[in-house]
Amino acid sequence: VQLQASGGGTVQAGGSLRLACAASGSISAIIVMGWYRQAPGKQRESVARITSAGITNYADAVKGRFTISGDNAKKTVYLQMNSLKPEDTAVYYCNIVQYDTRTYWGQGTQVTVSS
Repeated sequence: VQLQASGGGTVQAGGSLRLACAASGSISAIIVMGWYRQAPGKQRESVARITSAGITNYADAVKGRFTISGDNAKKTVYLQMNSLKPEDTAVYYCNIVQYDTRTYWGQGTQVTVSS
């Protein structure tokens, strides 16, 4: 199983980026898809998650600015990031959890927001 993340880059504060993560290989019954991020010197933190039922959860720091969406059939998860701030700068990782709680991670994509 491989998760390929894309869409990272450098943007000015206030700008937008859209991340995508596509899974290939055998994944059974996805229950949760999500995005995490890790800034230099900090621990990895959850950014947004979406369940197979479409229930979403966001970190307080991104509520109202980021939107997660997913397509279980295509095994793809997206993160639309608007009104980006310098503190959003981090490596963003996608994550998929299947029914037996087995978890898969993408390789990470760098997001840099300049002030």
